[in-house]
Amino acid sequence: MENTPTGTQQHAADTQTITPTPTGFYGPFGGAYVPEILYKCVHDLQDAYLPIIRSEEFQREYASLLRDYVGRPSPLYYARRMSEKYGCKLYLKREDLNHTGAHKINNTIGQILLAKKMGKTRIIAETGAGQHGVATATVCALMDMKCEVFMGATDVERQHTNVERMKMLGATVNPVRTGNMTLSDACSQAIRDWCCHPDDTFYIVGSTMGPHPYPDIVAKMQSVISEELKWQLEEKIGRDYPDYLIACVGGGSNAAGTIYHYVDDPRVKIVLAEAGGCGIKSGHTAATIHCGTEGIIHGARTLVMQTDDGQIEEAFTISAGLDYPGIGPMHANLAKQGREQVLAINDDEAIYAGYELTRMEGIIPAIESAHAVAALAKLKFKPTDVVVLTVSGRGDKDVNTYLNNKHMAREYGNF
Repeated sequence: MENTPTGTQQHAADTQTITPTPTGFYGPFGGAYVPEILYKCVHDLQDAYLPIIRSEEFQREYASLLRDYVGRPSPLYYARRMSEKYGCKLYLKREDLNHTGAHKINNTIGQILLAKKMGKTRIIAETGAGQHGVATATVCALMDMKCEVFMGATDVERQHTNVERMKMLGATVNPVRTGNMTLSDACSQAIRDWCCHPDDTFYIVGSTMGPHPYPDIVAKMQSVISEELKWQLEEKIGRDYPDYLIACVGGGSNAAGTIYHYVDDPRVKIVLAEAGGCGIKSGHTAATIHCGTEGIIHGARTLVMQTDDGQIEEAFTISAGLDYPGIGPMHANLAKQGREQVLAINDDEAIYAGYELTRMEGIIPAIESAHAVAALAKLKFKPTDVVVLTVSGRGDKDVNTYLNNKHMAREYGNF
């Protein structure tokens, strides 16, 4: 199937940061490379999304649901014991306390409102760890809309609880059995479904990936995270910016939300943790920024783990939510510019960090978030440094993964 870019392939200047060009480029990355059958759908969305989300009606309804349904603002918690260990002032942005247990609900609330205002009646989504699937099923139940979720069969097995939550909410969960049966394969199958139902279906993309305008839509929906950080930091420390922002990154949604209002502030260092798997030189990794080269995946030009002849390579990591062989084009561009410091966190480091946060602060993080926690050990702080780390989701869904791999946690695994 031939893919064609929607709109002119005009790249932005290298200084482009959080906002794409009108054709969806962040520097050399982005755009919309989609099958011809989706050309009109994507163009309609490009034309509609900004007028809708900028409208007073949308903003009023969105803010109301975030407050009264999601439970925002999410707390900014001072982690005293972890601060003492790492020699800084560590604050945790508690997205794990949102309704459904992760940051994903911020985005699905916004996209379901967008879908309704565009007259769509059926919703599809991809999911890896299951949190985006749960969040999509949740808002579909809220808005009385049909919902189908595509999930790799490998992830269906390792995230069984989230699968049952989606079904309980009324969604149909379709296991995908192609490739290594994880997130990338679920994305591909969702796009195939969209090709078959272009008129009535809205695809709620879960991260800052895919064809324009999805990276921009998701970043805007998640920007509530850094919007809250500004006034929460002002309230707690007397200034509205930290010295460091830390988040995990797969496709890049919680990272985009964490950094959105700080990208152009040179006082703030941005550190992102991607999934190293068994190591970036092992051949079993999901560290796309470290190992990827420029290519096209799921409708966008970005960094991709691929062979010399352009075949997508499988990603490997203990984390279902970071198990993606690409990266959002915004993050690809920021990493290329050097605005983001990106660390590869291996599976054993993530498991250890998850146990560490659990034992030291009483917070069980999602495996995805544990990658961000593990970044602390790779950085050197001053005692006065204010560090904000986003706990993007809670670890209820990952308890079996933690238990099955507790040997990786060394002293925290000795029961």
